[in-house]
Amino acid sequence: MASPFQFLHFFTIIPWFLICTSVTSIQTPKPYVVYMGSSVSNINGGDDQITETDHLKLLSSIIPREENERISLIHHYNHAFRGFSAMLTDREASALSGHDGIVSVFPDLLLQLHTTRSWDFLETQVGMQPRGISKTLHSSSDVIVGMIDTGIWPESPSFKDDGIREIPKRWKGVCMEAHDFKKSNCNRKLVGARYYDLPLTSTSNETRLAKTGGSPRDSVGHGTHTASTVAGTRVKNASYYGLAGGTARGGSTSTRIASYKACSEEGCSGSVILKAIDDAIMDGVDIISISIGMNSLFQSDYLNDPIAIGAFHAEQMGVMVVCSGGNDGPDPYTIVNSAPWIFTVAASNIDRAFQSTVTLGNGEKFQGSAINFSNLTNSKMYPLVSAKDVAAKFTPTSEASNCYPGSLDYKKVYGKIVVCVDNDPTVTRRIKKLVVEDAKAKGMILINEEEKGVPYDAGVFPFTEVANTEGYQILKYINSTKTPTATILPTVEILRYKPAPVVAYFSSRGPAELTENILKPDIMAPGVAILAAMMPSTEPDSVPIGKKPSEFAIKSGTSMACPHVTGAAAFIRSVHQEWSPSMIKSALMTTAITHNNVRKPLTNSSNTLAIPHDIGVGEISPLRALNPGLVFETTMEEYLYFLCYYGYTEKNIRSMSNTNFNCPRNSIEGLISNINYPSVSIAKLDRHKRPKVIKRTVTNVGLPNATYTSKLHAPEGLVVKVFPKRLVFTETIKRVSYKVAFYGKEAHSGYNFGSLTWFDDRHSVHTVFAVNVK
Repeated sequence: MASPFQFLHFFTIIPWFLICTSVTSIQTPKPYVVYMGSSVSNINGGDDQITETDHLKLLSSIIPREENERISLIHHYNHAFRGFSAMLTDREASALSGHDGIVSVFPDLLLQLHTTRSWDFLETQVGMQPRGISKTLHSSSDVIVGMIDTGIWPESPSFKDDGIREIPKRWKGVCMEAHDFKKSNCNRKLVGARYYDLPLTSTSNETRLAKTGGSPRDSVGHGTHTASTVAGTRVKNASYYGLAGGTARGGSTSTRIASYKACSEEGCSGSVILKAIDDAIMDGVDIISISIGMNSLFQSDYLNDPIAIGAFHAEQMGVMVVCSGGNDGPDPYTIVNSAPWIFTVAASNIDRAFQSTVTLGNGEKFQGSAINFSNLTNSKMYPLVSAKDVAAKFTPTSEASNCYPGSLDYKKVYGKIVVCVDNDPTVTRRIKKLVVEDAKAKGMILINEEEKGVPYDAGVFPFTEVANTEGYQILKYINSTKTPTATILPTVEILRYKPAPVVAYFSSRGPAELTENILKPDIMAPGVAILAAMMPSTEPDSVPIGKKPSEFAIKSGTSMACPHVTGAAAFIRSVHQEWSPSMIKSALMTTAITHNNVRKPLTNSSNTLAIPHDIGVGEISPLRALNPGLVFETTMEEYLYFLCYYGYTEKNIRSMSNTNFNCPRNSIEGLISNINYPSVSIAKLDRHKRPKVIKRTVTNVGLPNATYTSKLHAPEGLVVKVFPKRLVFTETIKRVSYKVAFYGKEAHSGYNFGSLTWFDDRHSVHTVFAVNVK
């Protein structure tokens, strides 16, 4: 589903030796981020002023004296990592990148947002609640989640603090005030709220510094929706104008929320996201949730990606980072936020659908997908036309069929229901709907095979979306009679929808572009038609007649899937407070569900079997993850090995880690597959060479005396051997290693998928592998 925030601008760093031949605009100062590595020593207190002064001296060494007004910092990073953002020309940025102590210098890109019953659905998928769980639920009130997003609407009932204990003394955050936000807006649930200046570059090459609303208050709704999905309190009788009615709640209802407003309607600045991550770590959050990412077409490597950099240092400080994987699916190589220290989330549907019926003049009925509060009924029919038959003069048929802006004849459209097709992805559903609505049509039917499973919110305008088969029947009817008519009925809710979960068509797919030796996405969670808190709408025609603006909304995107995993992680953290981020991640991954609610393997929106590049290891199952049996611990040292294997210099890795770390002599990308990750991905298995052997180490977090037996599931032709086949744990032996060998001689070319499961009489520890045979 297309995000309302598109990638707005992309700057390229020009080598200094090309500057002399470049146009004048190349010398226009633009916002840059200067990343200088780890600042672990400062997290427990350091001389902040000296660090900032040093950064200003560095700027003064490369900025001309006549422009000394630019010798200032937009943002200053000094808690978990060192660096700053400032206004630089490309020449100055290039000069800085050669300085000792600087890891990377990169343009401050604008990133995009990846934008009830879902928690009940996740729980019913388990079928039972583990014993003793009720005794530990209260401890989640000590978990604090940092939401880096568009801010928060504090008056939402989802953020009431009734029954929540006092704020932990370790919390160091603040509640920033503004003209519309007071300290009293924070409470024991919403423990902190910050906002930041956002550097934006206009098309005239003039850069200005804009406030992100000048307040922690959410003016978009995205941040409020995601925050309440993570940790909203229980709100009875919640609904979106009667749809999705019930008790709304987050995944961990007594977890605290700290809001960091890093995004505005114009986008999310990378430098601001870095500052928000740095502040969140210093404030004392346990988990950071980021439903934001780069456009998949413009991905940067890990040391030029603000989210990857910030998340690395968060992991270093024991803070888990959960990110959405992006909405650029269903094409492969579109997954973003793919660093191994990030928990990357794909999106699925739940067992609920929203349908709007189309009734034709001949009595035929077709079920469409939509959220509309139409006042049309079956008692009156309206003229029905194909968009291509009401084209404006000199408009190509293809443009009119797709309801391009300016493509329709308003006089011919007035008062009619218009059928549009969607074979041109450059025009979104929202644009098509606005075009038809602006022409004073009575309603709109959109034929769209892919998006039909993701209901579009059309407000009061009669709108529905049908698949190709139904669309063909509707167009056939139009051509069969001189006076075709139809009506579009308001949306009804369909419960216990099957099959579910299904991979959302928009969910970005793997393999990851930067390296295929880490399987991404990691996991899948509900992200289609999710009911959660929202600021009251002020948009025209969005509120049904006679209704007050709703305090809830239904949204779709990996933005909605990400906070489900964050909420699940907060829940597990509250029970297992001693677990590291990688242990929590492993617990969720190895206990994920791989079958739907009709007990068949998970599928995608095309109704074909889902593969790990679609779903990672499967759909989250928070209750099962409380007792995973075994976990894969991925240490910071292994992440440093990853950076070595990827090809970064030892000097930069030492700066990032604040250590004297040495890379192995044989640091090649293929060794990335060997870091202790809860899944396995091999980018290249040469069928003509020796087998590829992968090593993993598991830690027993269950009963001390346990024996696990292996069970392999491999595709035909790919030979997989595991040794040993049994893992024995005792009071003194808590960590055991095993190896898996992959033989590709007889395997099919391309990716081969399978699984290795370790099980005892209580647990099933499921790992997935993806092997690309060449």
